[in-house]
Amino acid sequence: MGSLFVAAIVPGVLLWTMLQLFNVAVAVIAVLAWMLVAMGWRYATKRPVSVLLLLTLGILTIKTAFTLVSGNTFVYFVQPVIADVIVAVIFLGSLWTARPIIARIAPDFYPLSASTAAHPEIRALFRRLTLMWGAVILAKGAITLWLLLSLSTASFVLIKGGAVFTLTVVATVVTIVWSAAVVRRQSPLQPA
Repeated sequence: MGSLFVAAIVPGVLLWTMLQLFNVAVAVIAVLAWMLVAMGWRYATKRPVSVLLLLTLGILTIKTAFTLVSGNTFVYFVQPVIADVIVAVIFLGSLWTARPIIARIAPDFYPLSASTAAHPEIRALFRRLTLMWGAVILAKGAITLWLLLSLSTASFVLIKGGAVFTLTVVATVVTIVWSAAVVRRQSPLQPA
């Protein structure tokens, strides 16, 4: 939850507040400054800095520079839509492989033995969850694009965060409940 707060909630609130108080230029600079401070704090406190965080900071820097030079906020806000489409295609495309994405990342959230992961009902669960999350990510991108095209910038920033957060929480709860139900039916299966 701490990482979500630092990487998503604070930047969203900061962006919306700066848009209300100042303008787009101040808002995007404030968000970039926040991310730089957060990164600097991780370095200063000897906490690990993930490649994903560095990549996010790099993309944010490019988006901010482009927005400041061109004055075009659309590119700044449409980038997550493009990323969502790419990630959704990866999730859905992985359904044609022996191990869909959820099967690959599940052990990061819940330790599974190889025999448990190979169980037919668990494999079916991984496929269904991969399909569901691919659809959720695609829906997130579609909602973001629709909001971006239909709302003012300030309203977009305010509403998008809540809409995406709600969708993600609902999908997470469904994932947990669905997984627990499958594991309960397979009571002999134990974590690694």
